Amino acid sequence: MSKRMIVDALATMANAFAQDADNRNAERVAQENQRGNEDELRLERFLRNQPPTFAGGYDPEGSHLWLEDVERIFKAMRCTDEQKVVLGTYMLREEADHWWDNANQRLGVGGVVVTWAMFKREFLIKYFPADVKNRKVIEFMELKQGNMSVAEYSVKFQSLCRFAPHYNTVEAEHDKCVKFESGLRPEIKHLIGFSEIRDFPTLVNKSRICDEDGRARANHYKMTNEKRSKDGNRWKPYDNKGKKHAENNSDKKDMKCFKCGVWGHKADECRSQGSKCFRCGRFGHKSKDCKNPITCFNCNEEGHISPDCKKPKKSGGKVFALDGGDAGEEPLVEMQLGSWKAR
Repeated sequence: MSKRMIVDALATMANAFAQDADNRNAERVAQENQRGNEDELRLERFLRNQPPTFAGGYDPEGSHLWLEDVERIFKAMRCTDEQKVVLGTYMLREEADHWWDNANQRLGVGGVVVTWAMFKREFLIKYFPADVKNRKVIEFMELKQGNMSVAEYSVKFQSLCRFAPHYNTVEAEHDKCVKFESGLRPEIKHLIGFSEIRDFPTLVNKSRICDEDGRARANHYKMTNEKRSKDGNRWKPYDNKGKKHAENNSDKKDMKCFKCGVWGHKADECRSQGSKCFRCGRFGHKSKDCKNPITCFNCNEEGHISPDCKKPKKSGGKVFALDGGDAGEEPLVEMQLGSWKAR
């Protein structure tokens, strides 16, 4: 082989190596550009979900809600652990952003890759202290329904339950149901407890139905009572002393006072002074002391009593009464409205 051929072969090989290097560089640049485009597209998709920002400060509730919101978006986008850290920390602002710059340098010493779990641990230590978490756990353990509806109680229960990890596992479904049931009001617990429901969604739904039925029944009775109270013709059948009232004022027209003998009122409403004699019909003495001729209560004439009266009888029903003033002195008296006779 001549020197010329050797030189040409070497030149061809050099050109081939140079071309290969150029192709590799071009491919690497293309990959980097593609990766950059993918990162930009991923960030654009992430921002389209309107993730909240977090500016730091003492806001335990806000910090926990921020974590839940961004993690919900990560789950929908199926982000990798590395992507979660990049996208999540992108939403930090002001004091929180400065805190993460320092924390990231400390965590990444020696080339350690910072994971989302590491970020969450540091974030919660900083913005959701242990004492705040403990208070939430205690609030959950002491939670009772009280004046809340079952629906409101369920929301509160679920909100606080996330701070008690034990109740968030599949194995703890039984304990979770027992805890929820123990906080119900007695009247609902009485209806639900015997069923021993140990599926949490079913327990919540059954309890809610019992609560709503009870409230509907109470409202029905309340509306019925209000309607009755507005009815002007309603009356109480008995007063505090157990005496029956007249159904309406018109009945008083058919009443005769046993004290004065006048129609239109009762003896306890009588304004007459003294008692009336049941023998002569006059006031001022009792029948045992009466010296006047006997008087008929049917015709008001002297000399006979009403059973012997030959004049037309006054209409009316029979009433039995014992006058308070003559109690123990006169026998029981039967009154034919307008007439009297001894029994």
